Amino acid sequence: MSEPKPFARSINDRVLAGVVGGIAHRYGWNSTLLRAIYVIVSVASAAFPGILVYLILWLLMPEGND
Repeated sequence: MSEPKPFARSINDRVLAGVVGGIAHRYGWNSTLLRAIYVIVSVASAAFPGILVYLILWLLMPEGND
């Protein structure tokens, strides 16, 4: 069984801070699709909670070295 990938912000697949790219890389998901879903969910929830979650993850997630 392979070692799980680290939970870290992406340095290569980033639009803003690499949070969504890092999550997508960790789980092997398509980062563009995950970004689109994240934006849709954020807008549907009045945008503020999505922005707040993104900022918190930006502060808590270390920067990766991928």
